Amino acid sequence: MSRAVSRTASDRARSPAPWTWPAAVACLALAAAAMLYLTRGYGTPVTLTVDGYTEQLRSTRHDVSGLLSDLGLSVRPEDSVAPAASTPLAHGLHITLIRARQALIAADGETRQVYSRARTVGELLGDAGVRLDPNDEVWLEGGQQVTPTTPLPASPPPGPPRFARPRPWTGHEPEPVRLSVRRAVPITVEDGSAPYTIETTAATVGEALLREQVTLYLGDNVIPSLGSQVRDGMRVVIQRSKAVLVTADGRSILTRTRGQTVGDALAELGIMVASSDRVEPAMGEPVLDDLRIQVTRVRETVQVERQSIPFESILVPDDDLEIDHQEERQTGQEGEFRRRWQIVTEDGVQRSQVELDAWVASEPVTQVIAYGRKIVSRPLPIPGSTSTYWRDVHMLATSYSRSTAGVSSLNPDFGRTRLGLPMGKGLVAVDPSVIPLGTQLYIPGYGMALAADTGSAVLARRIDLGYNDNDLQLWHRWVDVYVLDPPPPSWEIRYVLPDWPPQ
Repeated sequence: MSRAVSRTASDRARSPAPWTWPAAVACLALAAAAMLYLTRGYGTPVTLTVDGYTEQLRSTRHDVSGLLSDLGLSVRPEDSVAPAASTPLAHGLHITLIRARQALIAADGETRQVYSRARTVGELLGDAGVRLDPNDEVWLEGGQQVTPTTPLPASPPPGPPRFARPRPWTGHEPEPVRLSVRRAVPITVEDGSAPYTIETTAATVGEALLREQVTLYLGDNVIPSLGSQVRDGMRVVIQRSKAVLVTADGRSILTRTRGQTVGDALAELGIMVASSDRVEPAMGEPVLDDLRIQVTRVRETVQVERQSIPFESILVPDDDLEIDHQEERQTGQEGEFRRRWQIVTEDGVQRSQVELDAWVASEPVTQVIAYGRKIVSRPLPIPGSTSTYWRDVHMLATSYSRSTAGVSSLNPDFGRTRLGLPMGKGLVAVDPSVIPLGTQLYIPGYGMALAADTGSAVLARRIDLGYNDNDLQLWHRWVDVYVLDPPPPSWEIRYVLPDWPPQ
């Protein structure tokens, strides 16, 4: 089949039947004839005004109804025709037609269609038999809220003409008006005092409370929830929170709570309270608005204080140990003394300290040191002589003479030693508790000497070497002092020498 003559079923459905074209042409011809007849001087001349648009024309009809029918103007019962449709046409008659406007009104779960010549929203609702309560709302299509006194919106301007010479009112047909009525429903609000009733058109509980300017805080609880749909006769309960200032753990929290007691408020905030903590007001006290809650952390701890007990040292003689030698026979150990304290702190600050008990945890161990008492004589090589000594004492040597001894020349003892000998080289001052007077000594660098004198500053390991005034040599150094044989009796020997002066 050739493509030029191939047609689908849908093409045939869209194409008009061949026999419709003559009918359409005939209708157009009749309409054109009627128009010519009305405007070219045939029939009775009249004036017609439709919705404020006027035209002069002629008609061979007998009455107003026939004229309007020829013009394709159908008249509804709600339309206004003056004079009446049955009035005979007369020369110069002025006919006025005001067409009613279609309205679609959604109210009470249904949509009502009415035709009305009302000018305001209230008149239109009255024509439709819709009664408004004081809190009801009326909304135009498009989301505009209106009141009964609001004028109805004008029809939009006409579109392009469908004919070459349209009638003046063509395209000015009233557009339908769409209204919706939102009925206010009563809901009861319980807000801590006496319940009250409000009427609202809001869709949700939150919107209804907002319109009533009900202030809600973050901690408040609304039952049912704010997003719940409003229903007729609904009961809304507002559980109010209270403002509280909670101070705990070094910080302050200003918040709101629905807790009934102080304990409930702290639990809401997740603040744990131990049995030893102090809470003001008490946990069971009711929560009042603007309440201040103070949580003081009280901690009781037990601390043990440890103190060392020094050990004692004792000396024990040992006749088998050489003199001036020592050996530790028992090591000393410190003991320990303990005290137990109960310490109470509040928010980290110590408030009290009470001693619970005290005891010796371990006794000290005494240090035992053996000192030698054995006398051993040894040869002392002295240039030009041979001697023996039984003790070698390390001493701080100084020197003096008669004039430097610190004794007044008027004193009868001036220039004499403790033994009464005239002062001079070879006589030395010693501490008799260390070296008995009359003991023979040898001092390297000084020579042989006799312990013959004492002095207030000559103590322990101090020795003052005597000189004549004309040969005085100044000493101040540590030297070994050899104590020559024979040794004195044991009761005159100081086996343990003092460790002074410090070296």
